[in-house]
Amino acid sequence: MNEFRIGNGFDVHAIAEGLPMWLGGVRIESGTGFVAHSDGDVAIHALCDALLGCLALGDIGKHFPDTSDDWKGIDSKKLLAAVVGMIQERGWKVGNVDITIALQRPKLAPYIGQMRSALASVMGVAEDAVSVKATTTENLGFVGRGEGCEVWATALIFK
Repeated sequence: MNEFRIGNGFDVHAIAEGLPMWLGGVRIESGTGFVAHSDGDVAIHALCDALLGCLALGDIGKHFPDTSDDWKGIDSKKLLAAVVGMIQERGWKVGNVDITIALQRPKLAPYIGQMRSALASVMGVAEDAVSVKATTTENLGFVGRGEGCEVWATALIFK
């Protein structure tokens, strides 16, 4: 009989002019990007927290602290690969993941397929095991004012 575990992740990053915007492992064309110690890929950060949560391994900050120069500017896909490795070392596999990105602009619909493909590739799963959805907050709150982005992620692992 298979065992299953579910984890949830959440992350937020502020937006600033002149920074690159990375989401779901994909470069988004925008004049703004995320303020962060790494590349700021808030979608991958939430996903890492969801995967780590499946096995009660803490959060992304525990494993990749923003106080360490080792992670400064790092491609978040490398962080995701390391988290997937932690799961696999313990005998588990990624089943599926579901990510919701709240960002007022730019519109993300043209990038969703690329994100699903990039994330699936890093995690070693089929694209149909990766759901990425985007929404706005109808101009409400800090997301609606274009000050930041928030992402929720859910992950299922099994063995």
